[in-house]
Amino acid sequence: MSFSKEQIMNLLKNEPYRLGHFLGYKDLTELHNDWLKDWLYSSKDSTTQAHRGSYKTTDLAVFLAVNALVHPRENVIFLRKTDTDVTEVIRLVVKIMKSGAYIEMCKALYGIPAKVLKDTASEIHTNLYKGKGGASQIVGMGINGSLTGKHADVIVTDDIINIKDRISKAERDHTKLMYQELQNVLNRGGRIINTGTPWHKDDAFSLMPNIKKYDCYTTGLMTEEQIMHLRSTMSPSLFSCNYELKHIADEDALFTNAQFTQELPMDGIAHIDAGYGGEDSTALTILCIKDGKFIVYGKKYQHHVDDCINDILRLKAKYRAGTTWCEKNADKGYLAKELKNHGDLAQTYHERMNKHIKISTYLKENWGKVYFTEDTDPEYIAEILDYNEHAPHDDCPDSLASAIRQMGKKPMTLNKGVHRGI
Repeated sequence: MSFSKEQIMNLLKNEPYRLGHFLGYKDLTELHNDWLKDWLYSSKDSTTQAHRGSYKTTDLAVFLAVNALVHPRENVIFLRKTDTDVTEVIRLVVKIMKSGAYIEMCKALYGIPAKVLKDTASEIHTNLYKGKGGASQIVGMGINGSLTGKHADVIVTDDIINIKDRISKAERDHTKLMYQELQNVLNRGGRIINTGTPWHKDDAFSLMPNIKKYDCYTTGLMTEEQIMHLRSTMSPSLFSCNYELKHIADEDALFTNAQFTQELPMDGIAHIDAGYGGEDSTALTILCIKDGKFIVYGKKYQHHVDDCINDILRLKAKYRAGTTWCEKNADKGYLAKELKNHGDLAQTYHERMNKHIKISTYLKENWGKVYFTEDTDPEYIAEILDYNEHAPHDDCPDSLASAIRQMGKKPMTLNKGVHRGI
């Protein structure tokens, strides 16, 4: 690649997404170019909401690299939900900065090749930086990291709101508190750039300014077939917030505000709601009772149950769970037999109770006593929070309700005479 200084300046001003193309990121479109120009050259705070799979994080990596070229006096703090999430983006930015195209652009602009002087999992510093102070040019961190003493000309937040904010009010409140703290970190005249996908009507996006939305129908990045497939594999509310960028009213939801605990469901029981292919998932519940509380670990597998058995047995051993309960209506006892062949204590039962009635009694009545472990699969909890009588996916709430019932809780049933034992 060989361009004059004027050509490089024109490219970075009008077509910065082409740097991504030079590096093999061919999926970046003129839409991503518009995002880049807004992030690079607007003096206002901005918020870009885009659907899952819209390449917004790739575009942000290009922005972080290009911003170091066009604004060498600015230092940037880049925030994601966790430190691990930050690392993958930092690595991508370093890859861009060490590319031949980037080095040659720098040489054309400033007469010197770009050099990465510091390259760690959370920091990047180059020979281009002209800012004041000892801070690195780009500092990445999870939102739980300490912001004390830090200052930045540009703050970028990317996906600091995720499924944890969907399932936990405490997490939503914490994320909002951390976002508000950013005002104390931003240098005078600086700007905050927010990107991500909304998860809940009361999440931190409610605090963010100048929101622009790009849903799955308007970006042109997804085919109709892809949209239909995704719609069939997740609950309506999750599809709506992740791909349509809106929230379905939850008046019909039975469960809200999941509770969490650091306690573990040791020496309890397990329940498996088995999936046998297609759109079915497999749900695992491990549960014990402690001080009047149901301590629950749950996991949702988007797999045939045969592919889950080894991991299920690993988790049972971790929590020293005893009997595994399996419904035999559909598989005639196949799963229990397979588990026994692996040395597991498996028992079957014939389900006679209407599923919605079971969930609406055993789980609903005890919801205030249910506490999930911190490492419970968020998708397991999200499926419970999305449950109503017409929900297309109910494996997780069904498994949890069945496990609670097996532990001996005998609430009043909705219909007199309905069988309530396993």
